Amino acid sequence: MTLENRIAELITPVVADLGFELVRIRITGGQTKTLQIMAERPDHTMSAAECAQLSRALSPVLEEADPISGHYNLEVSSPGIDRPLVREKDFADWQGWPAKLELNQLVEGRKRFKGVLAGIDEGKVAFDIDGEDETALFPMEWIANAQLVLTDELIKKTMKADNDDRPNLSDQDDQQGDDAMETSQ
Repeated sequence: MTLENRIAELITPVVADLGFELVRIRITGGQTKTLQIMAERPDHTMSAAECAQLSRALSPVLEEADPISGHYNLEVSSPGIDRPLVREKDFADWQGWPAKLELNQLVEGRKRFKGVLAGIDEGKVAFDIDGEDETALFPMEWIANAQLVLTDELIKKTMKADNDDRPNLSDQDDQQGDDAMETSQ
């Protein structure tokens, strides 16, 4: 079992208890390592305040278990707009969206592909490659890296989901009266 998998086992209950889903764990760096924990809510949103909340909840768990020897930095983040695709769920949820895939082996002389996600078919990523007529099927274990392509449509969708999730600020101002401007920083 990899260190990332051991950490995932350790923190998944905390992540789930707070209503989030674990997207990815990555350990980077040389002497001082960074433990990157990427999470989101089931609706694919996560605010900076929620990242901080999750970080505060995970810190004592990680401190007690001490899974990484030596000093390391904890970084909790959302996947972002042009998010990485790492779970079968990601490929299914983002079906119909443009993406880039990089494989860990050559397929027809290439490792990198650009196209549109076509979902999951019997555990394989279905992908409509730009310029190809037929849908390609890639086993999950062949995918070294995958992410959504940043488009205006993706930005609009993400902004709408974020705005739908936030309370209407003008309603809050009406409820708080003149104090709203003094306390907002």
